Amino acid sequence: MAELAGKKVRDSLTEQVQLVQSQHINGYQRLFGGQLMAWMDIVAGVTARRHCGRQVTTASVDDLQFLAPAYIDDLLIIRGRVTHVGRTSMEIRVDVEVEGIDNSRKALNRAHFVMVAIDEHDHPVMVPPLILETEEERQEWEDAEKRKTLRKHRRTIKI
Repeated sequence: MAELAGKKVRDSLTEQVQLVQSQHINGYQRLFGGQLMAWMDIVAGVTARRHCGRQVTTASVDDLQFLAPAYIDDLLIIRGRVTHVGRTSMEIRVDVEVEGIDNSRKALNRAHFVMVAIDEHDHPVMVPPLILETEEERQEWEDAEKRKTLRKHRRTIKI
């Protein structure tokens, strides 16, 4: 099988902007967490698809933490980037910030999505290697290796 050409982190960077509207609000007048998770999943999927040039599916989500609430009329900036690749999977870091009227930003949420590239029969397929260009990207890769080990460990635990 031919070796796939590597891609850089910047080749698949994705950014989406969402305006929180009344249909996105829960009973506490805050952004419904499930809506934010859906938007994040879309950004993770687009980022992974840009990296591998294939359809993808979500395999898992790690470290989903809500750092602050969002309210109606808040502007959300949702960014995705590839932090690690395996044979058929990619880890995508998704960060969410709230942008104020004055263009100030504060962190709202972060999570790591594991996406798997699939073919037309829903079988996993190989993904391109990731070309790391900066020290930050290399550190993200090392951190992703640790998360990968933790995910494997969690799969061995019987509930």
